[in-house]
Amino acid sequence: MNPELAADPRRWKALAVLGISYLMVVLDVSVVNVALPSIQAELGFSPANLQWIVSGYALTFGGFLLLGGRAGDILGRRLFFMIGLGLFVATSLLCGLATTDGMLILGRFLQGVAGAILSPSVFSIVSVTFAEGPERNKALGILGAIAGSGAAIGVLLGGVLTEYAGWQWVFFLNIPIGLAALALVPRFVRESRADGAMRHFDAAGAVTVTAHLMLLVYGLTQSTTKGWGSGQVVGSLVASAILLAAFLLIESRSKHPLVPLGFFRRRRTPTGANVVGFGLGTAIFGMFYLLSLYMQQVLGYSPLRAGVGYLAVALTVVAAAGLSQALVTRLGVKPVLLTGLTLLGAGLVYFSQVSVDGTYVGDLLPGFLLIGVGMGFSFVPISIAALGGITPSEAGLASGLINTSQQIGGALGLALLVTVATSRTDGRLADGAAQPQALVDGFSAAFWVGAAFALAALVATAVVIRRRDLAQIEGAPAAVPAG
Repeated sequence: MNPELAADPRRWKALAVLGISYLMVVLDVSVVNVALPSIQAELGFSPANLQWIVSGYALTFGGFLLLGGRAGDILGRRLFFMIGLGLFVATSLLCGLATTDGMLILGRFLQGVAGAILSPSVFSIVSVTFAEGPERNKALGILGAIAGSGAAIGVLLGGVLTEYAGWQWVFFLNIPIGLAALALVPRFVRESRADGAMRHFDAAGAVTVTAHLMLLVYGLTQSTTKGWGSGQVVGSLVASAILLAAFLLIESRSKHPLVPLGFFRRRRTPTGANVVGFGLGTAIFGMFYLLSLYMQQVLGYSPLRAGVGYLAVALTVVAAAGLSQALVTRLGVKPVLLTGLTLLGAGLVYFSQVSVDGTYVGDLLPGFLLIGVGMGFSFVPISIAALGGITPSEAGLASGLINTSQQIGGALGLALLVTVATSRTDGRLADGAAQPQALVDGFSAAFWVGAAFALAALVATAVVIRRRDLAQIEGAPAAVPAG
């Protein structure tokens, strides 16, 4: 740790710039959810292709995060942050100008790559700018609060923009924010690199794992229309498995792998945090996607009303994240995380009981409150545990891993939950059920799957994450600058 970086008087202003940029990236995962019916109607998306607006972004985001983190560590974290921010602005413009479904999906894929360049640099810059201990925990807690509240704020903002300005503005809004942040970065953020890092990039690993994930998601989503036994679905899943094997082979033989497999053996608690992050992403991405469709397709809400409906969860997440920071310092990471995951699972179980003639107060509000507290109590401790005890040279890898786990979990979880919901809905329609009831039955089945992933994350927290591994970062005093 360079003491001059830890003592930088501009570090909190730097965090503000980084946080605003990171919020923009996090928002773009969920901001489109409320706009999906409007986008579907205007650009002619099929039900099977609609989820690619969300999962396409998440897949390239997650697939290239580790490469982005590695490149930032070697070539300069501030440099790559600025490159990613500039590309994010450009791809947001492309998405907003889309006139066909294919153009928007392409724009979302490219936007995910831009996010993958930008996002890991945020966490690694914070890791080398703030001294390990309470001060860094506070900074990471703020980023954790952004991660936790971003999904809820995104759907609220998406509803307002779609209703009053058109769905294109869920993308256009990034342009002035991104340009303003880009102008402030050189003034407040210092450049940093990993000392002695080898100038090697495992592009083959990044491309292979991303292609594996895309084929896996494609196979899952196509199964609802073509059947599990179709050549297209089977071929996609087999090719996905082959690419996964190739990725593991590449990583095991590379001198400078994208994912050093030994990291997971050495860092048990960060490994556990990534398992939990995968489960969180799986449950949360699919939940917001399905709830947005439930409110508009079943309850008949307008985009604005659906967005405003998320206000309860957005405010609860922000409040819970602030409380979570204090509780982590007092009680530790693990108890707070266990509480958060329990509440998250309870919220998903509650949503599994939604009905055709549901009301906001009866069917949604209690679940939103449970989910809001659960997310606030989950994302803050996860952000801390994932980076606990790492060296500065591992900052890009560790921050990339936790973001990768959440994004890949989200993309795969969304595909899985949509597949479950669609299959159940189609089955109920075949049985003669009315469409609203069939949709609700599909959503209910998917929410139970999401709750199962929350339970799996809870078990992983209890078994894998060790409190003694977190003792130093939970209670260590802030480093005193030398000289």
